[in-house]
Order: sequence, then C-alpha cells, then structure tokens
Amino acid sequence: MLPDDPFFNQPKEYRTPPGLEGRLARRFPCLFFYPILWKCIGVGACVAMAGRYDDEYWALQSVQVLRGLEYTGCRIHAEGIEHIAEAQGPCVFVGNHMSALETIILPGLIVPRKRVTFVVKRSLTTAFVFGHIMRSRNPVVVNRKNPRDDLAAMLAGSEERLTRGISMIVFPQATRTPHFDREQFNSIGVKIARRNNVPLIPVALKTDAWGCGKGVLKDHGKISPDLPVHIRFGKALRVEGNGKEEHEHLCRFIEDALMEWRG
Repeated sequence: MLPDDPFFNQPKEYRTPPGLEGRLARRFPCLFFYPILWKCIGVGACVAMAGRYDDEYWALQSVQVLRGLEYTGCRIHAEGIEHIAEAQGPCVFVGNHMSALETIILPGLIVPRKRVTFVVKRSLTTAFVFGHIMRSRNPVVVNRKNPRDDLAAMLAGSEERLTRGISMIVFPQATRTPHFDREQFNSIGVKIARRNNVPLIPVALKTDAWGCGKGVLKDHGKISPDLPVHIRFGKALRVEGNGKEEHEHLCRFIEDALMEWRG
C-alpha cells in the first residue's frame, strides 16, 4: 500500500510544498541530484533482479527521484490529475517528450490510479543496470530501425496490454526536444486508442529543468531549478472516425499549454 504522501493523494493537482529546498543543493543541483538518481537506479535494479519490482515500488521510486529534484529547488506543478481516475478502464496517455523527467515522474502520478507501462526503444531495456528496471515494467519495445515493424510491434503489444487492463504511455516524437513540432508528432497514440476502443488522455509536459546531455550522458543534462516543471493531463476523449480531429486536439492541447507556461 502506498504511503500517505501528498504526491500520491492530491485529487486534482500537486504543487511542490515549501521547505524542501536545500541551500547548497540549489547552488550545485547536479552534484546533489545525480547521486540520488544513481542510488535509486542501483537499488531498483537489485529489486528488479530479485523479481520484486512491482507497481508500488515503481511509484515509490518515482517519488524518491521527484524529491531529489525538489531538494535542488525545482518546483513541480501537476494538474488535471482527476482525469486519470475519471477515465473508465485502461487508456492511452499521449504527450510530448522533453526530457528524462517525465519517464521517471509520470508513473508516480498514474500508477496509484491505473496500471501502466510505456512504449520504449530497445536500448532502454538492454541498458546496463537500468535495463533490469525497464524490463520489469513489461514495456512495448521498438527497434527504431524499420518503421513498419515498429508500428506492428506497437499496435500488437499495446493491444495485448490494454486487453489485460494495463494503460499505455506513448511519446510520438522520435526524440526528446525542448520544442514541440507537430510535424514530428505522429499519430501512433491515436491509432492505438482507436484500434482498442479505449480513451485517450492528452499530456502536456514542460520538463526542461532536467536538461538533455549528449551521447552516453544524454540522461545526465544540466539541472536548472529556476525552470518550473509543468505536467498537465487533459480530459479523456474517444477517437471517432479516422482520428484526425483527435490528433489535432492533442497538438493544440500541448501547444496551448507550452505557450501559457512560457508566457
């Protein structure tokens, strides 16, 4: 059973409470945050190898990483949380992909309300240490080599999980980027929702407080506490017809949120 933590139990929105910031951690955010992240990954990998990395542990580790970010001074605002529980049965969460932050934090918001997993590239499941955690989550895996094969894998894998009541998190962009480009935002999330007749929940993300690094250190970019983190869930919608209208709704939802947050 998950603990009585405000991150898990806010019915509609979560805001970083005051008093979590450390003075030195704010001055040297990377120096303080990344050891917390590495410890979580190392311990989590051991738990996964022992076959004990379940949904509850996943959510708990999500909050441990969240607290590490808040300790550096990052302020996190998640809203529209009520739309997760309002959706009947499993659903497809579709959002933009800005950094590693959403991969870590979204389970903490969704898992207490719905079972969920990701569509991920194969390299995440074979990564040293972290791969043990990712495989324990039974994600849908794509190779990013043949688009036709990837589409077939996503459709078949998502159908199998949605049939078992497991929701899907899909990032249609090919790679993480601080800027949203609808031309790079494909309609795979809409296709999965339509094919399985399940609700689709839009997710807008501004998570550039956790920057993207380069090469093998892509997940270890600069931590910028002055950049607020925003996560917004939209109301669930059903895909009708060919899905073009719903895809347009997704793009507008993300664009409007990013414009609002950037002032």
